[in-house]
Amino acid sequence: MFKTFHPITIKSSTLISIARETMKYVIVTGGVLSGLGKGITCSSIGRLLRARGLKVTAIKIDPYLNCDAGTMNPYQHGEVYVLDDGGEVDLDLGNYERFLDTNLSSDHNITTGKVYKKVIEQERRGDYLGKTVQIIPHITNEIKENIVRVGKESKVDITLVELGGTVGDIESMPFLEAVRQLHMESGGTENCVFIHTTLVPVMGVVGEQKTKPTQHSVKELRSIGIRPDAIVARGELPLEYDIKRKISLFCNVPLEAVFSAPDAKSIYVVPGILEDQGLTNYLLKRLNIYAPVINMRKWNKFVKNLENPKQSVEIAVVGKYTHLHDSYISHLEALKHASSESKTTVEIRWVEAGDLEEKGARLLTGVDGIIIPGGFGDRGTEGKMVAARYARTNKIPFLGICLGFQLAIIEFARNVLKFEDANSSEFNPKTKHPVIDLLPEQKDIKDMGATMRLGTNKIKLEKDSQINELYKRMTIGERHRHRYEVNLDFIDRFEAKGLKFTGRSMDGRRMEVAELDGHPYYMLTQFHPEFKSRPGKASRTHLGLVLAAGKYKRKKPKK
Repeated sequence: MFKTFHPITIKSSTLISIARETMKYVIVTGGVLSGLGKGITCSSIGRLLRARGLKVTAIKIDPYLNCDAGTMNPYQHGEVYVLDDGGEVDLDLGNYERFLDTNLSSDHNITTGKVYKKVIEQERRGDYLGKTVQIIPHITNEIKENIVRVGKESKVDITLVELGGTVGDIESMPFLEAVRQLHMESGGTENCVFIHTTLVPVMGVVGEQKTKPTQHSVKELRSIGIRPDAIVARGELPLEYDIKRKISLFCNVPLEAVFSAPDAKSIYVVPGILEDQGLTNYLLKRLNIYAPVINMRKWNKFVKNLENPKQSVEIAVVGKYTHLHDSYISHLEALKHASSESKTTVEIRWVEAGDLEEKGARLLTGVDGIIIPGGFGDRGTEGKMVAARYARTNKIPFLGICLGFQLAIIEFARNVLKFEDANSSEFNPKTKHPVIDLLPEQKDIKDMGATMRLGTNKIKLEKDSQINELYKRMTIGERHRHRYEVNLDFIDRFEAKGLKFTGRSMDGRRMEVAELDGHPYYMLTQFHPEFKSRPGKASRTHLGLVLAAGKYKRKKPKK
């Protein structure tokens, strides 16, 4: 552990204000392979810096040609995370928001597609006055301008930048060159620090931690002019001392700048793991910031509750990407937040919607609660409706979100209202009972990217409803991502049979929340509550589900 850094004898608040005169950058790169956990490293650093009283924001750079993540298949990229302003972004921004307890904007996600689109548009307008437009300086300048602008507009002390992909990738080269230039132009290491995340594997035969992948990765980074100030080494187990010394020697970083990030049972313990090794003090020293007071009380309480539950429940997540858990990562994190708040362990039973179509509701036997998350396309929809009906008729706590909301509406129309062909016009344009229909403003839209109803919209809640009791408010703001909605022509018939719409858009024309009379917890939301869930501030609907599941389990007859 480092001694507290005292560059000069001035009050800490004054020193922090001095730091704010010049923007500080912490840039996280990755080597060896993708999926090492750069996002969690970046998020954890942000959490630790915030605990020192510093204002922090985060940027994710994605070197793909897509302008955003909105049109990406979950199989390739996991969940599409939605921001307040409607930005459809990489799931790492969800971790940033959760760890930093902040709301980011679309500008906090920089992609190759965005950068090239902007430069080409400027070239077409003649903004470059006839110059030859090149990767350097025009593309790299655009990247730097984006990074600097986000930091200034966010009015923060430190901007974290996670550079997606792996050092050596062709598509990452312009971004690496841009941050190399940014390091020089911002004043060097005192204002811009590089942290490199690498893999230290263990060979099964000899059981030895191997440093060669890290050595080659750092060599690749240094060959393009970037020298890492610190290395975060990922692996199954903590780094052995001799291995840390070897990495320090061969990668030319101080021994105290080699940090171990072993596999952890929860991402929320990672800040503590890094803090215990002195990472925060090291960064503050390199950045010439004096901020000695650390306040992790709320975070530590959240982690403690997560690790010391008083009960457990089993909740089924019914989807069509259930073998790829990153497709539903915000739901998983929201359930963890609810777990901590309720001191309840949530065990997930992954249920593939297509299997429900073939094998029936017996796949749900014994669960204490059910979630049907959002999604697109008709594959698996009949299986999801099997789950909705099972929860409705057996009074099992149930949460249907976005498409889950819509499919529960269709199931109710078919089996309670007796509209046998009831459907969404998305799946059957010829149905006589389109209980779910296309939003009016969507009918002339042809482009798929960034054209849905996206971002945060206000919702007014019915007094004395379950949703009102959960939020303790009459008006809420939640994020959306959909093209279809409940058809107003059928509202009266739904409500006459006990399916009440207890949350609506501010103009009353869009159904946002539905609840079922006589059911302990049958909650349907058109919006996505999982996107605004935070440690210590759990999604109200997920918390409601976990609490209801606990009550349901306690009432079940003992085997």
